[in-house]
Amino acid sequence: MEYNTQKTKLHIPEYGRIIQQLVERCKETSDRNERNEMAIAIIDFMGQRNPQLRDEENYKHKLWDHLFILADYDLDVDSPYPFPTREQLAEKPKTMEYPKLQGEFKFYGKSILQLIEKAIELETGDEKEALIEVIANNMKKSYNVYNKEHVTDDVIFRHLKELSENRLDLTGIDTLEKSKIYYNNNNNRNNNNNRGNNNKNQSNNKRRHTNNNYKNRK
Repeated sequence: MEYNTQKTKLHIPEYGRIIQQLVERCKETSDRNERNEMAIAIIDFMGQRNPQLRDEENYKHKLWDHLFILADYDLDVDSPYPFPTREQLAEKPKTMEYPKLQGEFKFYGKSILQLIEKAIELETGDEKEALIEVIANNMKKSYNVYNKEHVTDDVIFRHLKELSENRLDLTGIDTLEKSKIYYNNNNNRNNNNNRGNNNKNQSNNKRRHTNNNYKNRK
């Protein structure tokens, strides 16, 4: 009886023992043309056994990389893609760089930085002014939610100027009167509250009217 520990190591266990054995047989084939044909057949078989890979970008390239790994980086065939080396696969991916908001600006979030960059790219005009007003209003909302206190417009304008590295400057404006976004949110809440109170008053009046009619009939 042959135990798994005595068999060839599975370099990618997800493909199973059958594909590993086919790769080993391909390596042992002396005729190069036959090796190339066998390698292509193995690639097709690997794709059939793992159909989820077809949804990935450049899945064929990935299959050829996997074939070379299954061969323990020792397979002499004509590949349409350059084979990876052990060093390349062992290399750790580079750390992704994220926009950093530190100190008093951390609660604004990176989406604000993206909007600021977009506003900077726009040419001077109504579209740019509208976007800047949206940014300032969202900054104001974020500030109030995070700090649980009201903030004046001049503080928001100062923060916007610093975050944009002086490329967006509203510090000369007295107040953010052009934009309706931030204030409309408050107005909508007030309107909803008023609407709820009106409905409640109407319901109470209807109940009192019904009770009075009942008493009069008695």
